[in-house]
Amino acid sequence: MGYLYDKYDFSSAVKEDYSGRDVVYKAEIRHNGLNKYRLIRGKDLYVVQQMAELQIAAWEEQWAKKKEKTRKAQEKEEKLWDKERKLEEASERTVEAQEIIKSLESTLQHTLVIHDAIVWDALKDYSEFKKPKPQPPQLLKAELLDVPHPPKETDQKYQPQFNFFDMTTAKKQKKIDAAKAIFQQEYDFWINQKAEVDKKNEYLKAEVDRENTKLEMQYQNELKQWELDKQVFLEKQKGKNDAIDKRKEQYHSKLPDSILDYCELVLSRSEYPDYFPQEFELDYNPETKILVVDYSLPSIDKIPRLKEVKYVQSRDQFTEGFLSESAFNKLYDSLIYQISLRTVHELYEADVINAIESIVFNGWVLSIDKATGQSVNACILSVQGNRQEFLSINLANVDPKICFKNLKGVGSSKLHSLTPVAPILNINREDKRFVSSYQVANDLDESYNLAAMDWEDFEHLIRELFEKEFAQAGGEVKITQASRDGGVDAVAFDPDPIRGGKIVIQAKRYTNTVGVSAVRDLYGTVINEGATKGILVTTSDYGPDTYEFIKGKPLTLLSGSNLLHLLEKHGHKAKIDLKEAKQLLSDREK
Repeated sequence: MGYLYDKYDFSSAVKEDYSGRDVVYKAEIRHNGLNKYRLIRGKDLYVVQQMAELQIAAWEEQWAKKKEKTRKAQEKEEKLWDKERKLEEASERTVEAQEIIKSLESTLQHTLVIHDAIVWDALKDYSEFKKPKPQPPQLLKAELLDVPHPPKETDQKYQPQFNFFDMTTAKKQKKIDAAKAIFQQEYDFWINQKAEVDKKNEYLKAEVDRENTKLEMQYQNELKQWELDKQVFLEKQKGKNDAIDKRKEQYHSKLPDSILDYCELVLSRSEYPDYFPQEFELDYNPETKILVVDYSLPSIDKIPRLKEVKYVQSRDQFTEGFLSESAFNKLYDSLIYQISLRTVHELYEADVINAIESIVFNGWVLSIDKATGQSVNACILSVQGNRQEFLSINLANVDPKICFKNLKGVGSSKLHSLTPVAPILNINREDKRFVSSYQVANDLDESYNLAAMDWEDFEHLIRELFEKEFAQAGGEVKITQASRDGGVDAVAFDPDPIRGGKIVIQAKRYTNTVGVSAVRDLYGTVINEGATKGILVTTSDYGPDTYEFIKGKPLTLLSGSNLLHLLEKHGHKAKIDLKEAKQLLSDREK
């Protein structure tokens, strides 16, 4: 198959903010055939899954159309067309090319006939349980043997036949006794025959009863499984639908994350040609109600240039006519202006709770720099539209470029030149957990007990030591907001292409042995942060179960002795006295 979906690869990630930790679910989906990739995030598993399934369905439809188009093209190539058919094909291809150009020219108009608000019920699953219900079995009937009719003593064959010579009583009695003997003999034979038939019939009935019991048990098991499957289906369906209701409730409560999820859903449902990237990144400030959209625009080399196709009978070949350079550049520029206005329009029209007061659209194009041959991702236009101002515009009648300029949009006069411009407002990509750090190590000496150190100072000391450790390779270490919650205390960014990456560091100023639960938490944080490694540093030591747990995992444990060695390596000295620290900490709490 030409595609791959990591459809149910939902892994949780921990996201920290000032209020604590929330679970965020991720779904990675990709389609090899269309060369599409998307990472969907959300705090609700069912909503993330629903969004992933909607995207997958859209991709499936695009892929089916593309395959159908390829199939038809192959059929056309393989078939020997006659001249009339080739003329017809040229006409069809010209009409198709003109329709594509027309659709690009009406990109903005296309959205004006569509209401972009999310219909929450449309996201719900109302499908029927499709597995057929088992039917009661057709029970077998025993084909019994017929029991022979018993002989009757009154039958003619058992009556004595008398003649003239049987006038005496003795002769009569003799014939009577002989007739009775014959009857008795055949009756006894019938008794034995009946007993044999009854025995066989009992066996046949027992066999059929056993088969019917099996059929009934099988039916009951299938019915039970069917009812169980239906119950699971309904519960799963209810869970999805409840998640949609919850997401709707959160959206109407104007929770920032829910507003971002909603806007992402709006843009992901926007219909564009399959050669458009349709990738974007959003940022929302709940205080200013400003939404920033970094939108990936189609590169100029992806836009169709074909204008017409002609069939030249004398040469038995097709010739293609393309838009002139000036006409094509004008089309591309207009398309980019339309996409910017259309995106802002869709977001405002979908914003039924008036959560957005201003939208900043930054249009980015990924292209090849002809001077260097390298890929360049440049922002080529940026525009900000305030709600009241933008909604007063009649987009059905505007010239996209003039409208863009009237909104004080920023961009080159020739967008097709892909000249970079500074965005009006950038998305804040800084991790809000990071805070300013301060130096601690220079205040230490051999008498300073690290195990009794202030816990916040200890975290900054660890940051300082690892900053020196990674500085030689050009690395960077940042400390996070102090929380004493066992989360991420510092994050190192190692640029080494082989062993580097994002490294999560946790500092534990402990006076007791660190248990395996702390190491499990670190491993979960590494996974959720998408880090390549985790380092746990403590002033004490670790139990044997912690070392057993980290086997085969990208985790490193540094004990108190390792910490003193690292401190000395970078020109500082201190001590670790756990007994003294316990007493000092106990005195502080009194």
